[in-house]
Parts: sequence; C-alpha cells; structure tokens
Amino acid sequence: MNAKSDLAAAMDVSLTHVQPRDIGTITQEILDCKVRAGESILQIGRCLIEAKELLEHGEWLPWLNERVEFSERTARNFMRLAREWTNRQTLADLGASKALMLLALPPEEREQFMEGNNVIDMSARQLEQAIKERDEARAAAEHAAADQRAAEQARDKMAQDMRFLNVRLAGAREDREQAMQDVARLEAELADLKARPVDVAVETVVDQAAVDKARADAVAEMQAKLDKAKEAAAKARDKQKQAEASVEILKRSLEERDKAEKKAAMAGDKELAQFEVLFNQGQELANKLHGLLLKARGREDPTAARGMEKALRALAEAIGRCAE
Repeated sequence: MNAKSDLAAAMDVSLTHVQPRDIGTITQEILDCKVRAGESILQIGRCLIEAKELLEHGEWLPWLNERVEFSERTARNFMRLAREWTNRQTLADLGASKALMLLALPPEEREQFMEGNNVIDMSARQLEQAIKERDEARAAAEHAAADQRAAEQARDKMAQDMRFLNVRLAGAREDREQAMQDVARLEAELADLKARPVDVAVETVVDQAAVDKARADAVAEMQAKLDKAKEAAAKARDKQKQAEASVEILKRSLEERDKAEKKAAMAGDKELAQFEVLFNQGQELANKLHGLLLKARGREDPTAARGMEKALRALAEAIGRCAE
C-alpha cells in the first residue's frame, strides 16, 4: 500500500514539473512538420518514379495495390508533383491537392498566378474557381483578339475594294466623258455634212442621182457612226452608274462596320457607353434649346431672347469647365 502511494506521489510530482509549451514552440513544430510533409510528398513521388522504372511490364499496378496501397491515379499524382514541384516549402504550404490543381497551369505562369492570387490562403474550392475564371478570361481575350484580327482583315479588304472601285469609277467617268465628246463631234459633223452644198464644176455634166446617192451614203455612214457613239455613251453611262452604286454600297458597309466596332468597344466600357448616351441626349437638348431661342428672337420684345442667350452661355461655360 505504501509502495503504491509512493508511486502515485512520484507521478504527481513529475507531472507538476512538466512546463507548458509557448506558442512560438508550437508554431515552429507545425512549420517543421509542414516542411517534412512537403519533402515526404516529393520523396514518395521520386520513389514511385524509381520503382516504376525498375518493375517489369505488368508488375506496376499489382505492386501499387498490394505493397504500397496506392491507386494508379494517386501514384500518378505523386509522380507529377515530384517532376514539376521542386520547392518543398511551397509544396508544404499548398498541400498536395492545391499543388495538383496548379499543375494545370503552364510552369512559366504558375509563379505569377500564385503571387497574384494569394493561393496559399485559398481553399481548394476557391483555387479551382480562380483557375476556372483565369481560363475563361484568357479564352475570352483570345476570342476577342481573333475577332479583332478578323475585323482588321475585313476592314483592309473593304478598303482595298474601295480603292479598286474608285479606280473603276474614275475610268468609267473618263470613258463616258470621251463618249459624250465623240457624240457631240459626230453630231456636229453630221449637221455640217447635211448642210454642205455639193461643189460641181461648170463644165461637168452633173449626174444628180449619183450626187444624191453619194450624199445619202455619206449621211448614212455618218449617222451609223453617231448611233454607235451614242450606244457607247449609253454603255459608259450605265457603267458609271454601276460603279457609283458599288462605291455607295461599300461606303455604307464601311460606315456600318465602323459603327458596329465602336458599339462593341463601348460595350466593354460602361463609363464610355453611358457618356455617349448622355452626350447624344445633350446634343438633342441643345438643338431644342436653340430652336426655342430662334423663336424667341422672332418676337417684338427681345427680353426673353436675351435671357435665353445669357442662360445658354452660362450653360456652355459650365460644360466647358467639366473638361478642365
């Protein structure tokens, strides 16, 4: 009985002499364990890589399942971490699950992503969402860049078409001008031919029928040339109209594309879009105020018009100060 009492007393004394650990000691122990955990993950991955190289074909999966009790997926993850993560401290801070998620990022972008997103303090779910948002933003940016390139190529093609059509239009105008000049010249020559008297020598016996036939043939030949010239002028006119229509259509297309691009650009800039809406409303309001001022100026009493002018000048100065 006395021996038991002595033992209990000794245990009580030993317990009373145990000093409680401070927070610094506990913190350091946790950090040391984390470092060892990170090194353990890397070491497991390296050992798995080494083991797979040593085992014969067909022995890998049985060895995983029976000897180390890893699934093939788990082993593959450990090996990926060992291949792509070299900083054991970072790996320990992240944990295996978040480190595996970060393997989805290109190695050259991984560090930048971690610095910009405070990954260590994130939960696995938050990290997954951040990576998803990053991928979506990148895809959207690439899509926008592709659309921009396509729009620029289309604009360049339309500009090239416009230059070509302007050349065609200039040529068509020159052709029509030349054709009209030919028509005017031939009409004058035909009128001169019809009015010109036949010069016949006195001593010559005049064959009036032959003279009339020669004149008629000359007139007919000249009329044929004139008709052909008028036909050419009509074709030149139609060609010019077609060229002008094509230029106008392409011009409207360019204007519509400019508006669409401007609208698309503003869609991504809420402040700019709102500014344009308000600016357009301001322009409409200014036009209405100007109309009311013109009506007031038509009155016999100029008092109202002067008051309006003063108010508009004050408004203009206030708007001007907004740009300062």
